[in-house]
Amino acid sequence: MANSLHNLFQALASARDQRELRLCFMDGVGKHFGVQRWGIYLLNERSSRYAAVDVHGMPNVDTFVELYEKVGRDVDPVLHYVVEHHAPAHEEMVLPPGGWKQCELYQNCCAYYDHEHIMTGPIVGGGSLIGAVYFARVGHTTAFNHQNISDLSAVCTHLSACLATLGMRQTRLNYSVASRLTPREIQIAELVAQGLTNAEIGEKLWITENSVKQALKRIFRKLEVVNRAEMVGRLRNAL
Repeated sequence: MANSLHNLFQALASARDQRELRLCFMDGVGKHFGVQRWGIYLLNERSSRYAAVDVHGMPNVDTFVELYEKVGRDVDPVLHYVVEHHAPAHEEMVLPPGGWKQCELYQNCCAYYDHEHIMTGPIVGGGSLIGAVYFARVGHTTAFNHQNISDLSAVCTHLSACLATLGMRQTRLNYSVASRLTPREIQIAELVAQGLTNAEIGEKLWITENSVKQALKRIFRKLEVVNRAEMVGRLRNAL
């Protein structure tokens, strides 16, 4: 496999968080696949909406994403294949000869951006699609081929594995932080996260407002934070 992909795999594995992982992908992948435009999209855990979007080479990115969401995603034949099979695909794999420029996705969306060929790969986690990577060649360019699909499959495997590793690392971190607190302190922190005042927390837990204040001081000291906002941020996903 090309050295550029090995370098990319190493960079992905070294990423310290999701944002850095996305940046490593965006920096290292375009040249290898010979594309002018590419992007990575991660889905919100609680909905099918995008939680993070990075796109390279696209003029008026927000306009394109809005147009794709409005008239493109539901009729995207390549994405439909990726969702169903959890495998990468390009337009010539899923459409009959000449079908690309006749399909709704091209006519309603991609034609405006001169996307001559497109390729999409899945990012999976927990048995579900949690994101996708997209590639487009513009103008008079050659179609994607079997080698491109094979390489993209490897990239998607590494992306999925690295995201899973980062997720487990964050879970362990959250557990480690939360384990410093007593059950009562966690209970108070949960109510702070819900926006309750000290007086409201005291009333809810049948303790004095001063007891709540003292408990918060202990929590701040254990978590090495100085205010309620920092405390909630430190315990995010652990509460």
